[in-house]
Amino acid sequence: MQSYALVTGASTGIGREIARCFAKDQIPLILVSRQMEMLEKVRFDLMEVSKQPIELISIDLSHPQAAGELCWRTEDLGLEVEYLVNNAGFGNFGNVQDLPEGKDEELLQLNTVTLTGLTERFVSKMLEQGRGRILNVASTAAFQPIPNMAAYAASKAYVLHYSEALAEELRGTGVTVSVLCPGPTATDFGKRAGVEMLPFFEGPLVMTSDRVAREGYLGMLAGKRIIINGRLNQIGTFSNRFSPRWLSCWIAGQLMQSVKRRGQTS
Repeated sequence: MQSYALVTGASTGIGREIARCFAKDQIPLILVSRQMEMLEKVRFDLMEVSKQPIELISIDLSHPQAAGELCWRTEDLGLEVEYLVNNAGFGNFGNVQDLPEGKDEELLQLNTVTLTGLTERFVSKMLEQGRGRILNVASTAAFQPIPNMAAYAASKAYVLHYSEALAEELRGTGVTVSVLCPGPTATDFGKRAGVEMLPFFEGPLVMTSDRVAREGYLGMLAGKRIIINGRLNQIGTFSNRFSPRWLSCWIAGQLMQSVKRRGQTS
C-alpha cells in the first residue's frame, strides 16, 4: 500500500510550499483545506513536478468534529498516512472584548483541539505501521505572551509544548514529532490577522514561505524536534529565556499598540 503525506491548510502559504516539497520527492499527497477551488489549483501546479497521486479533501477544520471526520474520510478512501503536517491555523488581533463573539474559541478549536485530535488519531496508525513523521506548525509567538494576540500566542505555546512532550513519549518507536516555529513570513497570515503593519513584517526578519517550508520539511525528515527559521529568530527566541516575562510581554504589547495607532491614522 502506498503511504501518503497529509497536509492541512495546503491551499496557500507555508502549507502549499510544504506540499510542494513532498511532491518534488514523489510522495503521494492528501491536501486539506476549506477551499476546494484553491486546492484544485495547487494540485494542478504540483502535477508539474509529481507523478504520484494527489488527493483533495475539503473540510472546515475549525468544527469540533473535524478531526474525526477527516480521519474517517482518509480511511474511506483507503489511504495510509505516513506523514502528517498540521499546518492549518489563523490568528486574531485586538482586545479580547473587541473581538467578534466566539472568534477566539474558533481559533483555539482549529489551532489546538483539531491539531490534537488529528495527531492522536494518526499517531496510533503510525505506531501500528512502525514508522511516521509528524510536523506541527507553531510560531515564534509560542515563546512569549502577546497582548492583542493573546489566544493566538497561547495556542502556539500549546502546540510547541505538546509537540515536545509527544516527541519524548514516542522516542524509539519509529514515529517522530517535529514543531516548526517560523517568524514573520511572506504569506497572507499578517493581512488576515490584521497585523501586516507591524514593523517586523518588513525587513530582514521576513522570510519567504518556500524557505520556511523547506527548512521545516528537512527538519521533519531528520527527526529534529524544534525548528526555528532564521538566525535572527533563533537569537530572539533564545534571548527570551533571559528576560523577565513581564518585560517581554510589555514589549510585545507596545508593538501591538503601534499597530493600532498606525491603523487609526492610515
